[in-house]
Amino acid sequence: MSKLTFFLVVSILSISGFGQTKNFLDVPYLETSARVDTLVTPDKIYLSITITEKDSKGRKSVEEQENKMAQAFRGLGIDLDKQLFIKDLSSNFKKYFLRQKDVLKSKRYSLLVYSGKEAGEALAALEKLKIANTYLEKTEYSKMEALELELKSMAIKKAKKKAEALTAPLNQKVGSAIHIMDVSTPYYPRYQAPRMEMKTMAMDMEEAQPLDIDFEQIRVETSVNVKFALSN
Repeated sequence: MSKLTFFLVVSILSISGFGQTKNFLDVPYLETSARVDTLVTPDKIYLSITITEKDSKGRKSVEEQENKMAQAFRGLGIDLDKQLFIKDLSSNFKKYFLRQKDVLKSKRYSLLVYSGKEAGEALAALEKLKIANTYLEKTEYSKMEALELELKSMAIKKAKKKAEALTAPLNQKVGSAIHIMDVSTPYYPRYQAPRMEMKTMAMDMEEAQPLDIDFEQIRVETSVNVKFALSN
């Protein structure tokens, strides 16, 4: 095949492809959008815990407090290997030598619990140990990916129902979707401000009771834009 013949074949194919694309876009269509949302209760709750060693008479070392905390958590059925993590990965301890500071050493942890009741029990145990530097770090929903996919399917179905409602008075039929755009905003874990400390309300630490914590539900939503081909 000569170069000229090859060029002509390529040109014809290009024009043919362009014509098909143009015809595809020129078909009668209806564009509609839909949004669906739901609320879910977080089932992964992270508590930030800081243990400090102070320069005072009868002070308790970080190691001693850590061991007592671990023992208390085991008594609650918490799996330390899977639910308790050290926050500072570069070093187990942070040391303070600044003047006018009574903190000698500090260690931070992240505790994962799966319900408000479990969080309340952990907080009550920490209060009894006089470990008060604790706050809600973040909340998550473990099945978020599957939920988002389910909501996307529901949004598509809703968009088609809207299209059928709009075209019914015109005696037109909704055909195949010729263009779908997912305009949803991805969900990200909800982080809390460190100043939001969570403490038991009991006056006597020995009588501290687990908190009945209702964590704010997570709103998950998805939106789609769909173009449906129309026919008479």
